[in-house]
Amino acid sequence: MAEKAEIYKALDRFVKHVTSRAKANLTNGDRNVSKKLYNSIKGEITINSERTTVKFFMEKYGDFQDQGVKGKRSSSRAPKSPFKFGSGTGKKGGLTEAIEKWVKARRFQFRDKRSKKFMSYKSTAWLITKSIYAKGLKPTLFFTKPFQEAYKNLPDELAKEYGLEATQLFKMSIKK
Repeated sequence: MAEKAEIYKALDRFVKHVTSRAKANLTNGDRNVSKKLYNSIKGEITINSERTTVKFFMEKYGDFQDQGVKGKRSSSRAPKSPFKFGSGTGKKGGLTEAIEKWVKARRFQFRDKRSKKFMSYKSTAWLITKSIYAKGLKPTLFFTKPFQEAYKNLPDELAKEYGLEATQLFKMSIKK
């Protein structure tokens, strides 16, 4: 097997590629309004005599952005997502608060059909939240795609030595 220095270099390239591409995907996908998720994406490598670990860190809602969230309707935008609205996994009202912040940051408001006046940010956020709750969030795979891409480029010797499939490594490496 390769020496620790070689292993570290290969894993460091892996971590840097995944984090930089994930951040670029957020920016290119116009999902970087507050920069909170962008700034939270980090990787960590630990090599000692017993084990070698690679961990990635990001805000919890990054999982929802990446994997999508199933809506309450059967025709959801994210049918393969492990997440679903109303499953009790998130704090109540978190989506509404987040959407309201997003709407204000973008200075985005709907118009009332009858009066043609702009709705309040709160009303606009409520309508958007209602739609997202029913339909779900499409997966962006902003993190998954670069992870899988970088995993394919890891030296074969590393993958064989540690005997991990990409899906196992992916599930084990994401930490909140």
